[in-house]
Amino acid sequence: MSHESPTRRDLLKPLQLLGMAFGAAVFAGVVTLVSMGFFQQRTAGEASRAVVVALVIAGVSFIAVLLVVSLLLLAVDPAQVTKQIDKPVLLPDEPESGAGPDAPASPDAPASPDAPASPDAKP
Repeated sequence: MSHESPTRRDLLKPLQLLGMAFGAAVFAGVVTLVSMGFFQQRTAGEASRAVVVALVIAGVSFIAVLLVVSLLLLAVDPAQVTKQIDKPVLLPDEPESGAGPDAPASPDAPASPDAPASPDAKP
């Protein structure tokens, strides 16, 4: 039985993507309603204005979350999802030789570009 690599569709199903965007939109709408004082005793005009602003904020956040998550999903290579990484991710790639990053390339080379060359080195 072979294990197939996941496809983009398997990584994040469309219903999950829409659900996450809807949840963010509901959260943004409720925060807007609370911050505009919708749940306090207000006039009808103030309450309707708060609802309209909350719906606009919820719609914008729904579209923004949907767009950002979809674009981030496109950046993921499905073949790399199941690949095991056994080295630090943020460190630069080092050559396989035994020399560390601080070791000079040769005995005559200076340790750093700012260090003075040895007195017996030829120019």
